Amino acid sequence: MSTSPSKIVCVGRSYADHAKELGNAIPDHPVLFIKPPSSLVSLEDGISWNPAWGDCHYECEFTLRIDQTLKGETDPQKALEAVGAVTLGLDLTLRDLQDDLKTKGQPWERAKAFDGSCILADWVDLKQVKAWDQVTFDLKVNDEVRQKGDTALLIFNIGHLLAEISQVFTLEVGDVVMTGTPAGVAALAAGDQLTMTLNGQTQDFIWETFVK
Repeated sequence: MSTSPSKIVCVGRSYADHAKELGNAIPDHPVLFIKPPSSLVSLEDGISWNPAWGDCHYECEFTLRIDQTLKGETDPQKALEAVGAVTLGLDLTLRDLQDDLKTKGQPWERAKAFDGSCILADWVDLKQVKAWDQVTFDLKVNDEVRQKGDTALLIFNIGHLLAEISQVFTLEVGDVVMTGTPAGVAALAAGDQLTMTLNGQTQDFIWETFVK
């Protein structure tokens, strides 16, 4: 499957501990926002942003590729059937800019959807998923574990997320869904090395990228 996404749908505040670390309320419904295809870069391209925009934070997330069109689905179990592959991704966030925009009551796009704000690792076959509520992953920065994710701790399970998203945005073939980040986000610095590990059914998948 090589279809480019028409959009990347991201879920904010998916984990209670992450919402709390940023001083945000626990949401009653999934918090959704979109990154455009122009936000995508490869692991090999690395991470870069305009320093004038302030701090850039890493957010490692379990990520889904949509292989069947999903629109207006109400059954979470059926919604899961639209997923064709999984991976880990980085939802990069210009935190200083985001905080300023939130204070002013303005949208987040400048802080979340800029060029290079979405980095996806290689897609992994669904056979590597033990169960949707048993996916674990971690992110290391310079060999230090900074984030540990576990889908059992999601406020809204993955099937529910997909069904909810499909009520708002039609998910088309090739689209990407980033399911949210656990606690442990922090600012990046030039020269940082990031290592993402997805714990699969038969093996671990390890990917690396860097800050320019």
